This record gives sequence, C-alpha cells and structure tokens, in this order.
Amino acid sequence: MASAVLPSGSRSAAAAATAAAPPGLRLRLLLLLLSAAALVPTGDGQNLFTKDVTVIEGEVATISCQVNKSDDSVIQLLNPNRQTIYFRDFRPLKDSRFQLLNFSSSELKVSLTNVSISDEGRYFCQLYTDPPQESYTTITVLVPPRNLMIDIQKDTAVEGEEIEVNCTAMASKPATTIRWFKGNKELKGKSEVEEWSDMYTVTSQLMLKVHKEDDGVPVICQVEHPAVTGNLQTQRYLEVQYKPQVHIQMTYPLQGLTREGDALELTCEAIGKPQPVMVTWVRVDDEMPQHAVLSGPNLFINNLNKTDNGTYRCEASNTVGKAHSDYMLYVYDSRAGEEGSIRAVDHAVIGGVVAVVVFAMLCLLIILGRYFARHKGTYFTHEAKGADDAADADTAIINAEGGQNNSEEKKEYFI
Repeated sequence: MASAVLPSGSRSAAAAATAAAPPGLRLRLLLLLLSAAALVPTGDGQNLFTKDVTVIEGEVATISCQVNKSDDSVIQLLNPNRQTIYFRDFRPLKDSRFQLLNFSSSELKVSLTNVSISDEGRYFCQLYTDPPQESYTTITVLVPPRNLMIDIQKDTAVEGEEIEVNCTAMASKPATTIRWFKGNKELKGKSEVEEWSDMYTVTSQLMLKVHKEDDGVPVICQVEHPAVTGNLQTQRYLEVQYKPQVHIQMTYPLQGLTREGDALELTCEAIGKPQPVMVTWVRVDDEMPQHAVLSGPNLFINNLNKTDNGTYRCEASNTVGKAHSDYMLYVYDSRAGEEGSIRAVDHAVIGGVVAVVVFAMLCLLIILGRYFARHKGTYFTHEAKGADDAADADTAIINAEGGQNNSEEKKEYFI
C-alpha cells in the first residue's frame, strides 16, 4: 500500500540534499522529491546492498548501490557528511569528481576520480521504501610512501668497523614494512613507527660490521606496501678501506731451482685500499747483499752464492695498516740440478736390471720344479737283484747276498 508522505529518515536526507543543491537546481530537486513521495513502495522483498572499496590515492573509486527484486524505488547516494551525491540520476553536490556510471531501477553506480585521503570514510546508499532501507560502503584510501631515504653513518669505513645505516619511508598509509639486503643476502634491522594525522613514517636501523669483501657491495633498503607494485627500493654502495694484502712472485728462474751463479728476480704484489704507496724489501736478521738491486716492487740478485741464503721480506703499508710476505732463499750447488737428473736416471736403470734378474730367477725356479716333479720315483737300486725269483724270504736274502758277492768278483789265492 502506498503513502503520500516520505518516511521520516528519507525526509531528513531529502531536506539535506535540497539544501546542498545550488539555488538554480533546488526547484528541480524538489519536484523530484515530490514525485518520489507520490508513491512509496512498502519495500517487501527488496534488498539493498553494496561493497567496500579500497583504492590507491590518486586513482578512481567506484561506488555501487544495488537492489535485488527492485520495484522502481528511488535510490540515492550520500557522502560521509550525509550530503546527497546523487538522487536517482541527479547530482546536487558540486564536486565534479563524482560521475554517474549507471542508473537503473536496480543500480546506482558512481565513480570518484582523483581520490585523496580526505575522501576516506562511509558512503550511504538509501532506498526510498516504507520503511526506508540504508546500507553503507567504506572507502579505504592507500597512500604509498612519499619519500624513501637511506643514510650511512660514514661514507668510508675501515674493515672490522661497525657502522649504522638508516632508512626512512615517509607519510604512508598503512605503515610500510622495510627489509634490508647486503648484495643478495637479507639482513635484519630494527624499525620504529611514528603516526601523524592518520599517516605513518617508518624508520629502520641496521647495524653492520664491514669487511674488506664488502667494498663496493650495495646496501639495499626495500619497502613492502599494499599500494606499491614491484620493488620500491633505494641503495648505497659500501666503501671499505683495508690494509694491504702482500704476495711474492718468483719471476726468475722459471723452474724455481736457485743454483750458484744463477740470477734471482722476485716481484712483490701488494693490494689494498687505499692502494699502498710504499713497498720495501728487507733481509730478515741480516743486511741485503751488496750485489742485490731494488727497483720498486722488484728484487734482483745476480750471481747467487751460498752467502745469499736467508729470508727476504716484502713490506707494504697504507693509511689502514701494514702487512708483509716472506720468501726463503736457499742456493744449491751449481750442478745440483744436473746431478739430480743423472742420479734419477741411474736409479731408473738399476731398478730395471734388478727387475729383469728377479723375473729370470723366478722363471728358472718354476722350470726346475716342474722337471723334478715329473721324474720323481724313477730311480731304484740293484742291491736286491736276484731275490725276485726266491721261494721264501731266507732264500731271497741268501740270493741277494750272493748277488753282492758276485758283483764284487773277489778272488782268493792260497799258498
């Protein structure tokens, strides 16, 4: 059943909409209200609903008031201050950022361009039924960090030193999450959050102990925020000073064997930051030979002899510290290399001869063993010759003894 007057809640909203309209539009809005009041449905079976909206600052928010089982009831949209944005397809509010996207008996869809943090809040959809229906949607505005800054306590650090690195993400909503990386390795920092007028500033502190391997490695501050797509980060490259690293290289003789009469040339390689400006050679616990020649990082000793034996040290230094490397020289006899080669050849020849002799003896033993095994049991004596045909044992013994006597063929002579 219809009513000739607007419901009380709708009347107050309508009055606010009329007051907010420009003078030239008030009459038109009033006529719309009167026409809507002429017939107000009971609202049985109708259902008004909407959805919350999350939008990034500066982008477009879309508000939709929808009605299920609509019977042409009037729909209007109000801002958080209860001012009418749209009454049906009419916009009494002066804010031109609101634009009508769709109007029908079942939907009122409106866009809000260039959204700012001040647009955040509840927006109300109203349906002119008896009793009236109202539903609200909440617009949440995300604000990405406006500025990302990284600061290192020292522009140049010394190896082994602990330095402080800070990263600040300013004026975001909600608060930003900050992650730290040294190269590809993630590190853990300590964050503090400061809130001001619904905006958040986050500062993260990283304490980092540096080594010489960290020189030239980037320290990265990376933020994670729902309004940020991809990687938003800033970085600083570490500059680490370290004492020299010293290494001695023998450039002559090439085979590495130092003999009397030969020459020796050593090169000292020193790397550090800052680069070592002074490289020196000394002989440990003794004076440098008079015939030694020093030329920058190179040491040259001509006509080596056994008095040159000893430890030679290369020293390098920079503003960070000192370092050294040692080379121990031992001078061999002039024929040390040749005698060693001859001795090696002699040993090889002797070893070969011994192996052949041993092999020949083994072969001979094998042949003799096989020969004796084949002729075993073929030898017999003739002591029992003639006893084979005896009738009994006594006769056999007599025949055997007779055989022995006959074999001796002894003769006796009597005078």
